[in-house]
Amino acid sequence: MKAAWPLTGRGEELRFIDRALRREDGPGGVMLAGAAGVGKTRLAREALAVAARRGAVARWVPATASARVLPLGAFAGVLTVTGRDQSRVVQRATAALVDGAGTAGVVVAVDDAHLLDDLSSLLVQHLVIRRAATVLLTVRSGERAPDAITGLWKDGYLDRCEVQPLSEAETAELLEMVLGGPVDSATAARLCALARGSALYLRQLVDSGVESTRLREIRGVWRWEGPPVVSSGLSELVEARMGNLSEPVLDVVDVLAFGEPLPLSLLVGMTDPAAVESAEASGVVTVASDEEPLQARLAHPLYGEVRRMRTGPLRAARVCRRVAQALGEADEHGGADVLRRAVLTLEADAALGAEGEADPDMFTAAAQRALELCDAALAARLADAAVRAGGGYIPHFLLVYALCLGNQGDDAEREAAALALRAATDEQRVQVALLRAGNLFWRLGRPDQAEATLDAVDPLAPAIDVGAEVSALRAAISADLGRPEDAIRAATKALESPSLPDLAVGMASWGLTLGLGVVGRVDEIGPVIDRAATAAARIAEGRLLLLRVKFFQINVLRLGGYLDEAEALAREQRDDTGEVPGIGTVAAVFLLGYTALGRGTLRSAQRLLREAHTGFGACDQPVWAFLCQLNLTQAVAMSGAAVAAERELDALDGAIRDRRAPNAFHWIRPEIILARAWVAAAQGTVSQAIGLAHEAADTARATGQLAHEVFALHTAVSFGDRTVAERLTELATLVDGPRAPAAAAHAAALAADDGHALLEVSQRLEQMGDLLAAADAAAQATTAYTQHGLRGSATAAAARAHRLAKDCEGARTPALALAARPLPLTARQREIGALVAQGLSNQQIADRLTMSVRTVEGHIYRAGTKLGFTNRAEFAALIREESPGT
Repeated sequence: MKAAWPLTGRGEELRFIDRALRREDGPGGVMLAGAAGVGKTRLAREALAVAARRGAVARWVPATASARVLPLGAFAGVLTVTGRDQSRVVQRATAALVDGAGTAGVVVAVDDAHLLDDLSSLLVQHLVIRRAATVLLTVRSGERAPDAITGLWKDGYLDRCEVQPLSEAETAELLEMVLGGPVDSATAARLCALARGSALYLRQLVDSGVESTRLREIRGVWRWEGPPVVSSGLSELVEARMGNLSEPVLDVVDVLAFGEPLPLSLLVGMTDPAAVESAEASGVVTVASDEEPLQARLAHPLYGEVRRMRTGPLRAARVCRRVAQALGEADEHGGADVLRRAVLTLEADAALGAEGEADPDMFTAAAQRALELCDAALAARLADAAVRAGGGYIPHFLLVYALCLGNQGDDAEREAAALALRAATDEQRVQVALLRAGNLFWRLGRPDQAEATLDAVDPLAPAIDVGAEVSALRAAISADLGRPEDAIRAATKALESPSLPDLAVGMASWGLTLGLGVVGRVDEIGPVIDRAATAAARIAEGRLLLLRVKFFQINVLRLGGYLDEAEALAREQRDDTGEVPGIGTVAAVFLLGYTALGRGTLRSAQRLLREAHTGFGACDQPVWAFLCQLNLTQAVAMSGAAVAAERELDALDGAIRDRRAPNAFHWIRPEIILARAWVAAAQGTVSQAIGLAHEAADTARATGQLAHEVFALHTAVSFGDRTVAERLTELATLVDGPRAPAAAAHAAALAADDGHALLEVSQRLEQMGDLLAAADAAAQATTAYTQHGLRGSATAAAARAHRLAKDCEGARTPALALAARPLPLTARQREIGALVAQGLSNQQIADRLTMSVRTVEGHIYRAGTKLGFTNRAEFAALIREESPGT
């Protein structure tokens, strides 16, 4: 982390000040006005330094409350003038200040000019009106300044510049500059909300966060974990800004600190009405006039953080219970504020280290509301409280479900076993079995036990009419196991039931969306998604369930070549999650990274996927984290960074070895193999990359995943494979979407070595949104034109390939590397050269490429004859120059 914080987001203000300070006529300086901590002092210092570099004599004058009691107290550090006659003192002080001035003049900067004593104010006024020096003042908005200072702006002697708080984008930029790396978007938003544009507050928050390790770098991304840390220095700053508050006003502040926002009428009823008015008048409380009913909030979020920190546990518990009770009395229908009431009650109990009189119905309703907000961890806490309060079967069921969603598989299985003993009817026994089967499959990775659990309740299903629900779960499991036809059959059967519960509709839609998509029937999924969204809107856990369905929808749209639609859905998901807690926001970041990868915008993809990976790791979601790692490996490899790509692949393999990978998700096996293919391509072993792409295609074909087969074979074509045109032409008649016919055309054009056709394919792929494949096709066109001696066409194709690679944010694929500066080597010689550049011996190269050492030596000898090198080091240098990422 940088020790000195840069000045960010103040370019416009600096230019305004610089113009004013240079002006020979008009106002004689600038007054910077703004709230405390907004950055006025830093801006003034920077402007003064600019003036000094221009040759001006620079004077810095800090005004303070303690110096205010002394005549010329603020100027004590730059003047030693004394006397009883004010006018003569001011004249002598002026002369002393301008002494030594050259052609650039004198610039006097007075910080916190609202704290100046009367004589200092007269001196500043004299400097400005007499134009003896250029003056730069900072004043705090809302503070009374001496009349002499205020008059300078009102009478036009000084320009006034309102220094605005840093915007959210400027705050995020400043954070990344200070921390020296990307910052998790949720962390940036959180710190921005706490600092409210104040660079001073932001610095205090960052320093305390780093010191406490709550703010730390995780795999290249800075992330805040846990509650905010308010240092003593920041606390003092915030308390000074709040001012000296009476006990009744502090009570108002404390109530809002634990319960904001609150309806104004409720706050007035809980506290002293006069104190509420006083709190609003003093600026510590705001009342939103555009909300009905009127809502009261603290004027700054740090007010609440500081007051909560200063409040002891007994008082905190009393305040929490007061607010919870008031919300309960005000909420006649018992629904709108049930989540806040329940959380406040839990916090009060935690503060006291004991449980009060618990309301199981309140906790149960609150747990359902937490599920609606995708906060599985909170839902589990609330459901557990309801169970301990004697809530019975329903909250116990919610507890197991929330534990499953929160990836606490072992805890969920233990509670499910207890819940099974509690089940009193066949309906409840089937419900528990469905829940246990899902947990065994998705959380504990035991697919055989999961399906056996479903088999055990099959005899009960017809009698109680839940066969469709069992089929819905089987559909989702079959889809993830890579059995798409089974998934389609089971999901279709389930969705035929007009009385299918909404949760089961979601599960069946999950299976049907993935099943249809991977077999290539992507054009049929629209109505399935619409029904899933309608069902999800009616149930508490719908948002979480729909999240997985949306991912599968985006995945199959990417496979089919509907990349614009996939990106639009990812952005819609981000906008929909907004400030929702839990995994929803992190998943939205992942989906944006996933679609960025699909387009080929690689730096964006890497940044978003790294952020999502750290986020999923923090909330213990190994399946989602694995998907991030899988796609991140591909993104890094597509950039041609061989060493970094191998590191990412090691992390991917580590997740598989340590069983952090979703071992039940057979449908992603082709993607895992493709990740290995891209890493091999980044390392220069293109024949191995093509072989792996074929292995991925064969794996997909064996399970009927024709859309994955198209994707894998098209990847092989991008690597330079000329053997798959016939199969892709056949698949183009079987698979929906624009990708299959475009891939078939690409394969045919490459096999024919047809530069014109390759350029047409490149344009087609760009229109489809796959910029990386478009860049590869253009690069291959460049090579084809060059081989045919068509220099003009080769130059035009190379320019297109270069532009597309730039749009891909630094892509470096085998085709692009070859087109950038093609050495006169065969594909095999180039491949061996890449391994030489990586430092492999001839024996290691032979083992890697499954050939004899003598064959390797022969290829190196013939390459040397072409290129004129005499040793391996020279060969390696040539290859590195052609492919910098090698």
